[in-house]
Amino acid sequence: MSFFNKLKDKLFKSSSKLEEGLDAIIAEAAEPSRSDPAQTPEPQPDPFPEIVPEPDLPPAPDPTPHEIPQPGPETPSAPPDESPVPPSEIPDPAPGEIPGPTPPELPESLAGIAVTAPAARPGFLGRILGRGTPAAPRRVLDDAMLESLEELLIQSDMGVETALRVAANLAEGRMGRKLSVAEIKTLLASEIARIMEPVARPMPLYATTPQVVLVVGVNGSGKTTTIGKLASQFRAAGKKVVIAAGDTFRAAAVEQLQVWGTRAGVPVMTAPEGSDPASLAFDAMTRAQEEGADLLMIDTAGRLQNRQDLMEELAKIVRVIRKKDPAAPHNTLLVLDATTGQNALSQVETFRKLADVSGLVMTKLDGTAKGGVLVALADRFGLPIHAIGVGEKIDDLAPFDPEDFARALVGVEA
Repeated sequence: MSFFNKLKDKLFKSSSKLEEGLDAIIAEAAEPSRSDPAQTPEPQPDPFPEIVPEPDLPPAPDPTPHEIPQPGPETPSAPPDESPVPPSEIPDPAPGEIPGPTPPELPESLAGIAVTAPAARPGFLGRILGRGTPAAPRRVLDDAMLESLEELLIQSDMGVETALRVAANLAEGRMGRKLSVAEIKTLLASEIARIMEPVARPMPLYATTPQVVLVVGVNGSGKTTTIGKLASQFRAAGKKVVIAAGDTFRAAAVEQLQVWGTRAGVPVMTAPEGSDPASLAFDAMTRAQEEGADLLMIDTAGRLQNRQDLMEELAKIVRVIRKKDPAAPHNTLLVLDATTGQNALSQVETFRKLADVSGLVMTKLDGTAKGGVLVALADRFGLPIHAIGVGEKIDDLAPFDPEDFARALVGVEA
């Protein structure tokens, strides 16, 4: 399964919420749609057709024309204006054909009247082109519809400013036009991809060794799992990686990293529980330099952005590793949990001040209907989005593709 199909399946909560909202907006004041370019209504069969009197015709022949006359004393004579046809001149029926009555000849007064055949149903090509099939409902894009669309985008966690901008760009040059749900979804996907295209960049790799990657984020955002997946992927790409388990306050985080290290063949440096994480980071840099590692990935304890003491501890880690390399950390990845919604914006603001965040990784997009927050982050901060995660498996973390994400978010097929 391609990552787009996986992303589309996992983003079902977001896409279904948008689709349901768009269906409701269109149905609120939908107008019948025409499938032909001229938008002329197709003729519909009248359930009560008008009965038109038929012209007078000669009397119908005997309803039992197949009856063979029995020999009798008398044979009925033909009408005076007709002469009987000799039996020898009657053509034999074709094999398998049941002889039927000979249609009566029309009088000379009706011989010039054309017989109109019933209207034929649309053929295969006509059905392919849309004629004769019900079209999707449409609604005129007006101020009321635009306001409803803005509210829907805000509910999907795009934020007020981004939602207004997306809706305004979508409506530009289209006010007064009739749009269907499919057309709006396509326009939305195009506009979202346009916003996110500039921030879709992989994590840069430098010639400096070891390249220090500091991973930060709040509690439960998925930092430890993200480090394990990235380390495994870099190791598979031929890079020598060392992991430092800097979350010395949570034993489960150290054990989780050790599992990932064993799986990927990457060494994991640990320290006793409760020890100074800055000291561990310094020792890890020394070991990475001695072993010639390409990458050193440092995990950190989860911390809320409103805990000043914990944020100061993070700043201390940065100061200590810069004693080894003034340019370190070369990358500071902020891992965000998509389920937090608009709270992710305040997290980015705070972590940027203390840790000089260089890129974002968004996790848990499979567990929320708030995937639109990633659009708000791109629109507001312009920070590179390196990867997105939609599950716990190693291949559930992949480089960020703006077009795939936009289509999956609104539910458009590839």
